[in-house]
Amino acid sequence: MRPKKVGLIVFEHVAAADLTGPAEAFSRANISDGNGCESSCYNVLMLGATAQPCRTECGIVVKPHTDLASAPALDTVIIPGGTGIRNEKVTNKIAKWLNHRSSTTRRIATLGTGIYPLAATGMLDARQVATHWRYATDVAQRFPSLRVNANCLFVKDGPFYTSAGAMAGIDLSLSLIEEDYGIRLALVIARELVVSAKRSGLQEQYPETLQFQTKSVSRLSELTTWVISHLNENLSLERLAARACLCPRHFTRRFKQEFGTSPAAFVERLRIDEACHRLSNRDNSVEDIAVSVGFKSAATFRRAFQRRLDGLRLFHPLTKNGERLRQPRKIYLRTDNLRAHLCSNSDAFLRSAKLILHRRVRPVVKHNHQQRNSVLGERP
Repeated sequence: MRPKKVGLIVFEHVAAADLTGPAEAFSRANISDGNGCESSCYNVLMLGATAQPCRTECGIVVKPHTDLASAPALDTVIIPGGTGIRNEKVTNKIAKWLNHRSSTTRRIATLGTGIYPLAATGMLDARQVATHWRYATDVAQRFPSLRVNANCLFVKDGPFYTSAGAMAGIDLSLSLIEEDYGIRLALVIARELVVSAKRSGLQEQYPETLQFQTKSVSRLSELTTWVISHLNENLSLERLAARACLCPRHFTRRFKQEFGTSPAAFVERLRIDEACHRLSNRDNSVEDIAVSVGFKSAATFRRAFQRRLDGLRLFHPLTKNGERLRQPRKIYLRTDNLRAHLCSNSDAFLRSAKLILHRRVRPVVKHNHQQRNSVLGERP
């Protein structure tokens, strides 16, 4: 098997994480040839903006294999981010090279601020893109024709892949490997890299678990990470309180003060979100996923999911002559119809789950005075 050539562009003050993360992921991709020998799936090359060694933002010196002018034919080109990419000469040089090579390159990916030279070529016009949340506003202002998504980890639009960079660069690399060689190899590499989970591009850059941890600096801050790692276990109020070394009553009061929600609602939300991510893989059944995240049955999961979607409003952007209208149309879900679909149509259930992943739902605030403190995540 002939390995696919992956080119990582390096320049002065490139972000080391954007460079080493993808390089490690692609270099660990090996498959058996059937004779007990393994062959590399990719040949990773460092392409310098110049032929001289480059220093990363953290001081690591990288010696490129070759410069851009002498680069061989490539299957994939990845443009890392870094403060050096904001240098106009570097941006223009990379943009000019991309214009010349785009027709013979199967796919082009950017990490964080690496989007600047690719956007300058005009090839991303009218496409949906992702970048690091810190630079999303600046990218949108500099390139108003781009549809900037400041929340997703990475986005694919045609042959172009754009991402938030940093650790999201590993997620994007795993997705590209999965695209080429399947999910099993991508999961093997994720395990080799000790990645906690192979995240989809739709996952938020600022996930709920990190939001909860940011809100708390007490003993409860570590509890959120522990809960998401034990979703398939019995997460009763008593067990969570014992984990936090508090009595159940005091634990419930402290939890609501710090996180603004009850322990039951918190656990149920994490279980539903994790189930929705697993539903994106059609090889998994609703029944298997429900049990794997801690619900007693698929019926229990469906009821919890119905509670999550009950009373939600969907906002669908309308287009006219290819242009997005300013005011989106509001469409209200009829709970009775949704309930019938969820219980009888697995495809409709999957589409509804993906609405949560795409964050196209806005909840209508409801007052529910009923407390669920027996077994968390279960219906009373």
